[in-house]
Amino acid sequence: MKDILFAINAVLPIILTIAVGYGLKKIKLLDDENAKKLNTLVFRIFLPVMLFLNVYKIEDLGAIDLTFVFYAIGITVLLFLIGIPVMHILFKDNRQRSVMLQGIFRANYALVGIPLAESLFGSEGSIMASLLSAFIVPVFNILAVICLTIYSAGDKKPSLKGVFIGIVKNPLIQGIACGFVALLIRAVFTELGIGLRLSQITPVYKTLQNLSSIATPLSLLVLGARFELSAIPHLKKHIIIGTVNRTVIVPLIGISIAVLLNRFSGAQFASFVACFCTPVAVSSVPMSQEMGADADLMGQLVVWTTVFSAFSIFIASYVLKVLGIF
Repeated sequence: MKDILFAINAVLPIILTIAVGYGLKKIKLLDDENAKKLNTLVFRIFLPVMLFLNVYKIEDLGAIDLTFVFYAIGITVLLFLIGIPVMHILFKDNRQRSVMLQGIFRANYALVGIPLAESLFGSEGSIMASLLSAFIVPVFNILAVICLTIYSAGDKKPSLKGVFIGIVKNPLIQGIACGFVALLIRAVFTELGIGLRLSQITPVYKTLQNLSSIATPLSLLVLGARFELSAIPHLKKHIIIGTVNRTVIVPLIGISIAVLLNRFSGAQFASFVACFCTPVAVSSVPMSQEMGADADLMGQLVVWTTVFSAFSIFIASYVLKVLGIF
């Protein structure tokens, strides 16, 4: 019962916030046009600031076990590569292919994953997950830009230049890159004996924290406001396939292989659960909207994978406890 309650508590606040957004639409406090504008604002301002701070808050990149990092990245890239031919076989619409492919590899790591890792393995789990976020979140976003750019090209052959430009111009990538630049500056200051830190410039740092804190709740409210129950019959096949992929197949692959390798710690496994068992990233909705993919389908996948991820989180955490890893 404790494990069930843990899994429910990990995802229920997300579901309830989405429900509030849906309610706001029903009472006409938030319409579709304003929701789209807010989506754009989240994608271009609030999420980049949140990712910047997530990277900046990392204390020591040198403490990371590179095998652990390479495993998470390797499985993510493998899922991406396997998903490409599968999506071509199952779906004809490029706008939907890019969405379904994101639904396989792109986890809600920043919003659900890091707090989940802390719940699973305490402060050690949180530290390990935060360190991994500096690498896995950029990979999620770079792969997302690649698939969105490729499929937005339609019948035209996508160019490497176009993909590169798409990556460089992506606000989420820019936020992460700025975070690494800030880390580099902080390291140089440390070497020079300069004590000044961004966090000590209180007005600027507090403003960044305020903007960052808006990203998650506003993303979820907007997602709820754009959610349409009437779209379910039309997208039933997509929702079922996407939900099964994200909450069953991906956890089986990511966690099982790690168990078989038998070289990772409990805190690292907490990060793997955060990476492979969590729902599709909320940030994928505004990004899909901005890059011309099927944002409505993306929103459906976020909602339904969020609901069913409670089961994948519970099963993974229970099995790892039985195996003595947690």
